[in-house]
Amino acid sequence: MASLRDLRSRISSVNNTQQLTSAMKMVSAAKLRRAQERIFATRPYSFKLSEIITRLKGQVDTTLHPLFRVRETKENVLLVIITADRGLAGAFNSNVIKLAEQAINRDFAGHRDSGRLFLVCVGRKGHEHFKRRGYQLVGDYRGTFDKLSFNTADEVATVAEEGFLEGKWDEVFVLYNEFKNTIAQNRIMEPFIPIPSERFLTPIMESDLVTNPDETSGLSNDPIYEPSVSQILDILVPRFLNYQIWRALLESNASEQGARMVAMDNATTNAKDLLKDLKLKYNRARQDAITTELIEITSGADAMEAG
Repeated sequence: MASLRDLRSRISSVNNTQQLTSAMKMVSAAKLRRAQERIFATRPYSFKLSEIITRLKGQVDTTLHPLFRVRETKENVLLVIITADRGLAGAFNSNVIKLAEQAINRDFAGHRDSGRLFLVCVGRKGHEHFKRRGYQLVGDYRGTFDKLSFNTADEVATVAEEGFLEGKWDEVFVLYNEFKNTIAQNRIMEPFIPIPSERFLTPIMESDLVTNPDETSGLSNDPIYEPSVSQILDILVPRFLNYQIWRALLESNASEQGARMVAMDNATTNAKDLLKDLKLKYNRARQDAITTELIEITSGADAMEAG
């Protein structure tokens, strides 16, 4: 049985841990509110832009823009993997990493073995995980979520776009956690470049279509484009790609804060339960020690009387 000193030390340690996890829970809750505000403000514009691009692509010659063209051979592939910079968020990081590894083993094992698979890892956890395993990393985006800005999304989208146009890779996918609610996230692997012929819908986008059906479905299939289709595409396509990355970053950030808040809440609850058990053991050990001392005193007194 542990001594009273050991139990007091463990109680003090668990109590400190409980205070720390409780504070981290409150910090994550505050960050989550801000992250939710940003993602809820970004989603409508991003969803509508995706709808416009899909509608436009279905009504014009796809050869008008190089980012629409699907290549016959897909020799090189780029995966944009978005994780967090920190841990203590439950299975948040491991879920995305597991999704990426499953996709690589299922679809891109040959690309990996022949050195034709490239990764852009946004977030320290993903970067360090894949770097240790010898993957070819493009850029260094560790520490991104300390000061998350649209410039990061623009930079990542530009790297993917320019690499595609230069022939460095023939396909680009984005992998991230989509924010569902505080306690749950959707793991997403989204085709990025070339822009798919059919609109890619995440579970959140599908639910948005159900609650907000397209009011423009009755518009003419022969719209008039001004000043010209090519000029419109030159403006909208880069903006669309930037906002797809920006939304993925915000989704991941909100998911991270929600996952961390839940993880710290569970840790605080576990610490309370552990403190309860330790205090019970401490009181029992203290009671045993007092009882033992009383027995020794009584036995000593009886021995003196008998002598």
